[in-house]
Amino acid sequence: MKKMLFLLTILFCPLNAFAYSNYIIPGGQSIGVEVKTKGVMVIGFYKVDNKYNKSDLKIGDYIIKINDDEVSNLDDLTSSIEKYAQDKVVKVTYLRDNKEYICDFNIIKSSGKYKTGLYVKDGIKGIGTLSYIDPETKVYGALGHEIIEGNTSIKMEIDSGYIFPSYITGIERSLPGRAGSKIATFNYDVHFGNIEKNTDYGIFGTYDDPKGEALEVGTPKIGEAYIRTVLKQDKIEEYPIEITKINDTAKTKNISFKINSNSLIDKTGGVVQGMSGSPIIQDNKIVGVLTHVIVDNPTTGYGIFITTMLEEGDK
Repeated sequence: MKKMLFLLTILFCPLNAFAYSNYIIPGGQSIGVEVKTKGVMVIGFYKVDNKYNKSDLKIGDYIIKINDDEVSNLDDLTSSIEKYAQDKVVKVTYLRDNKEYICDFNIIKSSGKYKTGLYVKDGIKGIGTLSYIDPETKVYGALGHEIIEGNTSIKMEIDSGYIFPSYITGIERSLPGRAGSKIATFNYDVHFGNIEKNTDYGIFGTYDDPKGEALEVGTPKIGEAYIRTVLKQDKIEEYPIEITKINDTAKTKNISFKINSNSLIDKTGGVVQGMSGSPIIQDNKIVGVLTHVIVDNPTTGYGIFITTMLEEGDK
């Protein structure tokens, strides 16, 4: 079995109604991504005095209150734990599957320090590729897949986020059995736009200042195409691929492709992490977005229909 790595004018017509434009600006820019969670996410547990701190909390829960104190980030959690430490037991309000629950939670004093036995996270930063901008609505889409928390592989429920410039400084090459990645630095002081949704089909938000030539939205077919992506600094380049299969019934892995660019393979070994979101262009139309690498053969991968992202971004 092959290994997979999961590394955006209202027109009316007789049969369908589309709220997104028929012409969108293709991406390809390397972007930094930062999201903040709804509360503080539980990503694991550790032993205190050689035992786990028993409670109803599970990995993937989001702590939003300690007693009556709101918890939005790690500082809030630390402050509340210190505030109520003498009580030894606190009420924790948490979200699970977007439903609110309350449980009792022990605060343990060990070696002179108060401990929870929880590994937690309040956000994540990473790198990806901008897929498109709708010049009419200013809605953008990126990545083509969800943001997951790396330790748990759980899709993150986000409260807010931003995309910002990133500059590629190096490439860790992909090899059969191991996906490589782009190496980048970030400019946190400049925001391209916000992040409003983290979905199975990508991240979406509003792009502050859309610029660029728009291409028509199209439907992919088997044959030659190319991707737009960045491998050095912030220069977008185009690399040929061949679309080998179309799957109209799949949720996300709609387009199978192989890289036909010796230049790209020489530089990267194939598809690398950070390339997710690279737009696929065919016959001068934007038809899809690169989303997955096949780890056993990193010169091949999958993409999602651009129309699927556009429909999700419009919701």
